[in-house]
Amino acid sequence: MYSSWGNLYDAHQVFDEIPIKNVVCWTALISGYVGNKKSRQGIELFREMVKGNVVPDQVTFTVALSACADLGALDMGEWVCDCIRRQGLVLDLFLENALVNMYAKCGDIGNAKGLFDSMVKKDVTTWTSMIVGYALHGQAEEALRLYAEMTVDCRDGNRGNVGRSIVPNDVTFIGVLMACSHAGLVEEGKRHFKSMTDVYGLKVQPSHYGCMVDLLCRAGLLQEAYEFVMAMPKQPNDVVWRTLLGACSSSGNVELAAKAHHHLLTLRKGLAADDVAMSNVYAATEMWDERIIIRDQAKQRKAPGCSSVWHQ
Repeated sequence: MYSSWGNLYDAHQVFDEIPIKNVVCWTALISGYVGNKKSRQGIELFREMVKGNVVPDQVTFTVALSACADLGALDMGEWVCDCIRRQGLVLDLFLENALVNMYAKCGDIGNAKGLFDSMVKKDVTTWTSMIVGYALHGQAEEALRLYAEMTVDCRDGNRGNVGRSIVPNDVTFIGVLMACSHAGLVEEGKRHFKSMTDVYGLKVQPSHYGCMVDLLCRAGLLQEAYEFVMAMPKQPNDVVWRTLLGACSSSGNVELAAKAHHHLLTLRKGLAADDVAMSNVYAATEMWDERIIIRDQAKQRKAPGCSSVWHQ
């Protein structure tokens, strides 16, 4: 309960107060840390659990492998795999998916593909893990080929063919759009983005908008990217504006860079790197007065350093 609220302090305190800790207690706490984006602490807890001779179950291993995937920690992932083998666990679909995801996100695409090909049963998570893995490591052609194979019957209107057709989810499309971005496939990316709602009835998330902005920016279509951002149904977040600012910095587009920088300041999500990027745009175009102004503004916004002493 505490973990689901993001209150890891109280969750850990309750855990510490349990006199005899079993695998369920440990798994709940580890899952709480991993689910709240503290995967490193989650892995440390998993190691502590194993050292304490508490035998992990399939759920524990699944969570531990997810933490390794989040961290890109292949060596740790291999150690978890060794633990699974030594324990002689029979792999269920969830654990197989966690292994594919770990290998794919940690860069071992060969092992991920080998396991993927050997799996008798695959669900949308299995396919998505491979698609995202390929996209993350720049293998756009493989990612898009796999997506086409996954959805062949969906696209042909034969969704009833459960043996072959897998309906993609919102995470699948993150991988697909990333692949289009890396390959510079603007029109294909637009088509996939449109199919999310038109074909599959999925709700477009901020991450998908971010992928589309990245796609347009990488293709040099900065004005189109800006118009896309301005047409978003919800207020663009700082990641979207930062993506546009970075692209404008590379191309020297002062006007759009200034607009993106202004929106970051309006959101109060600006970072020092944003000021540096804007300053570099001005420097590249020899707008020295504007560069000095942005530097001065950055210094004024910067919070002074301080230290705290706690007394008990």
